Amino acid sequence: MLANPSTSTLHYRPSSTHNPPFIHTNHRCKLSLSPNCPRFANFAKSKFSSLSLLLSNRKLERLFTVVKAFEETSVVNDGPQSLPQPVSVKIPVGDRHILVETGHIGRQASGFVTVTDGETIIYTSVCLDDVPSEPSDFYPLSVNYQERFSAAGRTSGGFFKREGKLKDHEVLTCRLIDRPLRPTMLKGFYHETQILSWVLSYDGLHSPDSLAVTAAGIAVALSEVPNTEVIAGVRVGLIDSKFIVNPTTKEMEESQLDLLLAGTDSAIFMIEGYCNFLPEEKLLEAVQIGQDAVRAICNEVNALVKKCGKPKMLDAIKLPPPELYKHVEEISGDELVKVLQIRSKVPRRKALALLEEKVLSILTEKGYVSKDENFGNPETVADLLEVEEEDEEVVVDGEVDEGDVHIKPIGRKSAPLLFSDVDVKLVFKEVTSKFLRRRIVEGGKRSDGRTPDGIRPIDSRCGLLPRAHGSALFTRGETQPKTAVLIFFDDRSCGTIAGCSLAEDVSILSLAVVTLGDKQMAQRVDNLVDEEEFKRFYLQYSFPPSCVGEVGRIGAPSRREIGHGMLAERALEPILPSEDDFPYTVRVESTITESNGSSRSEAIKSAIVVVVQLEYRPDL
Repeated sequence: MLANPSTSTLHYRPSSTHNPPFIHTNHRCKLSLSPNCPRFANFAKSKFSSLSLLLSNRKLERLFTVVKAFEETSVVNDGPQSLPQPVSVKIPVGDRHILVETGHIGRQASGFVTVTDGETIIYTSVCLDDVPSEPSDFYPLSVNYQERFSAAGRTSGGFFKREGKLKDHEVLTCRLIDRPLRPTMLKGFYHETQILSWVLSYDGLHSPDSLAVTAAGIAVALSEVPNTEVIAGVRVGLIDSKFIVNPTTKEMEESQLDLLLAGTDSAIFMIEGYCNFLPEEKLLEAVQIGQDAVRAICNEVNALVKKCGKPKMLDAIKLPPPELYKHVEEISGDELVKVLQIRSKVPRRKALALLEEKVLSILTEKGYVSKDENFGNPETVADLLEVEEEDEEVVVDGEVDEGDVHIKPIGRKSAPLLFSDVDVKLVFKEVTSKFLRRRIVEGGKRSDGRTPDGIRPIDSRCGLLPRAHGSALFTRGETQPKTAVLIFFDDRSCGTIAGCSLAEDVSILSLAVVTLGDKQMAQRVDNLVDEEEFKRFYLQYSFPPSCVGEVGRIGAPSRREIGHGMLAERALEPILPSEDDFPYTVRVESTITESNGSSRSEAIKSAIVVVVQLEYRPDL
């Protein structure tokens, strides 16, 4: 309890150990009591008795009135709470079953599940913040997946024995989980959601990555997160012309295909994998077999959700008012059409920003947008609801008048934002996308004037860096990646070579570093299996903020950079010569120097150019 001498008000702040469901932890609650409360004498003798000097008799009476009501309610809420009951179900997948269990561990999370395949066990939890974040055009979802060495009965061989930063393959699994789940989340839900997934046990045979995708999909389906459909994931292999769903690691050693896909009972949302030059018909057949397996899992999970799933927080979804779309379209209209016809990316982006400010300014002048920066903030709304009246009626004899109780139930749903500046910006972005799509579908033209099937001009240059073993500059339209190949020799001493910078119509800055050494320069991979793994070829992709003319973070590679690098690496690895014919460790760096669209394909193309150059090196 806190006293405010200036207002003669006593406030109660709910503690973390006692938080009744009708009190929101982020808001103050005014309390009023009657002096006839049975605990008045004890309270007067307590260390809080000095507070009576700050309060009038009238307010002291109100204080004790509501504390009594609060204590009575607390007794009810402190009683035994019903926890989720353990439920388990076996789901057939391929030639075996997976075991799905919920209600055993992690019961304070919104959704929690353990999925077992053989002796591989994945535990996944889903939690969401009580307070919604600022409205934005993306869903506030974060995914973390971690493989603990204890799952395989091992301890890390490094200096630090505790798991810390995620490894590259763990980051890739996080992206596998995120990609199919994000499209199922409903728009307008801004409570930050976190999915945590751990490998608790690993038997070395049953891969945990596809199992983690399924576990995350089940946990979200059981939680309060408002999503549309259940997600599941499977891996498909091809051995001796026979497709196998969720093959073991031993079977994958002989497989010509490694295809991981995820989706719902009616559609595929994500496909990732690589193969050894399979025909398109075989790949489509594998997708169909994977879809059938995903459908079977989703049907079983839907039955589980009906049995023990939590109600979805549909009342927390907050979308911009429909009337706002009409106002934004009327104001931007013809001017937006002209802006979308600007061919160059940077001028078009600046023109759109100016038009957005113009729309916001006009709506503000017309009174449609609040000028208060805190408008729509949940705490601000709560303060507006707390209206202190000095002349309220005194409550006596411990009777609680509902009109005098200032404890206001505050649920997870925030107060609606009506024509806030954030809403205007979100609506303007949606209207812009609508106009751009209409231009492409009806007019057959993109913003740069190309047809839907038109290709931007392509140009490539080789041998730009004199001290690198191979280099190339690949240009498609306004997208420029520069790639350098770094090769580690097994018969020379270690050394370092610095690269140089390039300049053209638009500034291009690149740094290449070549280290010469033996096979020890191969990338060591630390995994759950107690076997050393080395990569003689690896591709590292970089996307600096300068390539889009922005200022941003520089440091460890982002998850996006790791994912794009692995995509290009898998595309190039099958075309490399064998280690006997080419006994070198190969490192490919692909740096995007300009970006005006997707840059992944350009990274692959430029990397192919530099790898092919190695064939024409007489010294190799």
